[in-house]
Amino acid sequence: MPPDILIRQLEYVVALAREQHFGRAAAASHVSQPALSAAIRKLERELGVTIVQRGRRFAGFTDEGRRVVAWAHRILAERDGLRSELDRMRDELTSTLRIGAIPTAVPPSPLVTTPFRQRHPQAGVRIEALSSTEILRRLEEFEIDVGLTYLDPHTPEATAAVPLYREHYLLLTPADGPRAGQQTVRWSDVAALPLCMLDTSMQNRRILDHAAAAAGTRLVPAVETNTVDGLYAHAAGGACSSIIAHTWLHAFGIPEGMTTIPLAEPSPRPAVGIVIPGRQPNSIAANALLEIVGGLDVAAELDRSVAVVTGSGRSRGAVPVADGS
Repeated sequence: MPPDILIRQLEYVVALAREQHFGRAAAASHVSQPALSAAIRKLERELGVTIVQRGRRFAGFTDEGRRVVAWAHRILAERDGLRSELDRMRDELTSTLRIGAIPTAVPPSPLVTTPFRQRHPQAGVRIEALSSTEILRRLEEFEIDVGLTYLDPHTPEATAAVPLYREHYLLLTPADGPRAGQQTVRWSDVAALPLCMLDTSMQNRRILDHAAAAAGTRLVPAVETNTVDGLYAHAAGGACSSIIAHTWLHAFGIPEGMTTIPLAEPSPRPAVGIVIPGRQPNSIAANALLEIVGGLDVAAELDRSVAVVTGSGRSRGAVPVADGS
C-alpha cells in the first residue's frame, strides 16, 4: 500500500460502497460531502486509477474501484482484528461481534448472544436480519464476523459451519378454528386456511413451499411479510393462521386465543447454525463466540422452553431464556 494512503480514505470508500450515495456516506462518516469526495479523489491520484464513476450523482464503481473496495474491506478488517487481538491479550474483548442472521433465526439468537456477553461484558453485539445469500456475501467482504443461517448444500466449501439446532414446524391457528384439537394437520388442510407467511425472498418460505409441493398442494398466503414479528402481529389478531418454526415459540410464545398443531409428513427439519469464513485468521470476536458455542446445547434449551409453552396450549408470560451458566 502506498505510504500516503490513510486508513480514513479506505473507510470513506467502504462507506460509499455501503450507502451508494455521497451525501449519506459523508453523514455516516461524520464529515462533509466535499471532504469525503476530496479524500477519495486524493486516493485515486495516489493509486493512479479511477475508483468512482461520476456523473451528476454517484454512478457506481469502476472495475478498479470494485477491487479497491474489496481490499479496503480486507485492510480494515485486519486493522480491527489487530485491535481485538491486543484487547484479547489483555484479557479484555472490547470489539463488537457482528452477526448476520436470517430472520427466522433472530428470535432464538439470545441463546447464543447472552452467554457471549456474560463471558465478555466489555464486548458489543450487533445483529442484522439478512437473507442467507446476503450473509455469505457479507462474510466474504468482511462486513460481518459470523452468520446465523440455514446449513445446506449451497453453503460454500470454504465456509466452516457449526450446527446449533434443527427447525421443525407447527401450524399456529385460532384455538376455536376448524383444525383446533387435532393431533396433526395435513398440508392440504393448511393450504385451505387463510395464511400469513414470510415472502418468497426468504429461505424459510421456500422450504415450506417445497414441503407443500411434495405433499401435493400449494400454499397461497393471504398476507406476506419479510419479518417474523410482522407475521406474528397478523396471526395474533386471529384473522389468519401461519406455519411457524418451533424456535419462534421460545421468544414469542403462543398468542392469546391461538393454539399450535404439528404438521403431518412431509415435515422438513432444516439445520441452522453458525457459519464463518474458512480463511484464517478469523476475527477475534468470531473465535470467542465459537469457544462459547462449543459448550452450549441450543437444541435442548429450545426443546425445553417450547415444551413449557405448548404443554398448556398457550403462553401468557415470557418464555424462559438460557442464562448461559
